[in-house]
Amino acid sequence: MPMPTIYYIRHGETAWNAEGRLQGTLDIPLNDRGRAQASHAGHVLADLFARDGLDRASLPYVSSPLGRARSTMELVRRVLELPPGDYSLDDRLREIGYGVWEGSTLAEMQLADPELYAERQTAKWTMAPEGGETYATVQLRMRDWYDSLLVDTVAVAHGGTCRALMVSLGIETPDSAADLYIEQGTVYVFRDGGLTKYS
Repeated sequence: MPMPTIYYIRHGETAWNAEGRLQGTLDIPLNDRGRAQASHAGHVLADLFARDGLDRASLPYVSSPLGRARSTMELVRRVLELPPGDYSLDDRLREIGYGVWEGSTLAEMQLADPELYAERQTAKWTMAPEGGETYATVQLRMRDWYDSLLVDTVAVAHGGTCRALMVSLGIETPDSAADLYIEQGTVYVFRDGGLTKYS
């Protein structure tokens, strides 16, 4: 049986994204640019549905429970002329937890703990700061989420969870995904074992 197609959208930009700060599980709202990116992703999605002959109202929509993802989802659904709040939440889609590093820039992390920062540069997939989680752990929960899907699905989540999904599906390796930039205002389509980006 073919696996469902995933229309995956990273949340729009926040002030912390613009400053290069790790957000992790902290709830930082979208900025003006982020709201525009979310609406743009909605238009991209509408075009994809038209191309694929899909009824936009027939697919399930699921979001990370974090506010920046939920706001993005609601803006996407407004563009699609669907009830903004009519979607589900799944905690497996939440962003990777950065523990004590949440709120820090990379430069601040390096200054605060040079040894741990150096370890992160060489083992990003398998190490975690105090109170955080590894990408390997996120990969497992994203695979669990993927395996639970029964039909084509629209998901709004995060950069970290997108990288983890790519690795769990064999599209990227931990090394190639670790520093891969996940664009905002873009729709990533996971289909038939491959990935195509539309912006």
